[in-house]
Amino acid sequence: MPATEIEGPRGHLYIVSAPSGAGKSSLNKALMARDSRLKKSVSYTTRAPRTGETNGIDYNFITLEEFNRKKVAGDFLETAHVHGNYYGTCRLWIEEALNTGAEIILEIDWQGARQVKTIFPEATAIFILPPSMPVLEKRLRGRATDAPDVIARRLSGAALEISQAPHFDYIVINDDFEKACEELHTIVKASRLTFSAQKAAKSALFASFGL
Repeated sequence: MPATEIEGPRGHLYIVSAPSGAGKSSLNKALMARDSRLKKSVSYTTRAPRTGETNGIDYNFITLEEFNRKKVAGDFLETAHVHGNYYGTCRLWIEEALNTGAEIILEIDWQGARQVKTIFPEATAIFILPPSMPVLEKRLRGRATDAPDVIARRLSGAALEISQAPHFDYIVINDDFEKACEELHTIVKASRLTFSAQKAAKSALFASFGL
């Protein structure tokens, strides 16, 4: 079933994007620890695992050949080429999760975010900004998970990534981790209080008011 034809109880998508090193992965993990209703979509990628990453939890690590086969087969909701590697979101997993009413975090690049917003315009798109470029560079070099040439490539692409921020619904500046995490959670909680979300959750009450 195409994504645009999903029926039944609808879940919600939260798109979280950021330049590499801005802290989106750490913030999303902290957010999910605070809110058990949130589930993360595990993306597919052709890049090699970093130290401490687990296949199937952080990413689904696959070869370029496997990625291309999945893309040709239409398995991906969105794909993006980022810093020399390919990333994609499993279409079927998203459709099934939304059908159960799940609230899903999509940790994806701005290219993928644009594709998802085209299919799901009601998705909430959030962009994480670093407090400054020097801080971003310090964070990238400090985490010591990438080779110098990879760090240089990520820094050179950061300006383009940040330039896409105006296309997102919300901006969170990660200058203080706890504050940024709380702001993310505030966005999630507010989205649950929109008219459409409340009506879907409390249909009988709304019907009693003729709404």
